[in-house]
Amino acid sequence: MSVSTLTLNLVEGSVSFSFSEQAARDLQSAIALLMESLKAVAATSGGKAAPQKPMEYQYAGDVFFEVFCNPNIWSTPFAAKVLITVRDDRIRVTAEAELSRLREDLGQYLEGVG
Repeated sequence: MSVSTLTLNLVEGSVSFSFSEQAARDLQSAIALLMESLKAVAATSGGKAAPQKPMEYQYAGDVFFEVFCNPNIWSTPFAAKVLITVRDDRIRVTAEAELSRLREDLGQYLEGVG
């Protein structure tokens, strides 16, 4: 399994860590499901939307990496932000990132490893 460095641009700053291509594809799939949930919430503006399940993606490699997003609090997919946690036994970074930026960073990573 090939592992390369993924760099995520956060609201302020960035974080880089080792990440496998398969894990990136799994995250991409989780984000696609999240986008559907966000679109479902946005489509019912004005009415009462059925609550959508939050996205919780986790990866355990050299570091523990988690992405969380509650689609019920964002008016559109373009406004959505995710909470990102990267940690190991010595350090923990928790920060917010724009969903659109996460998708771009992931796409660039997959282009580089593919």
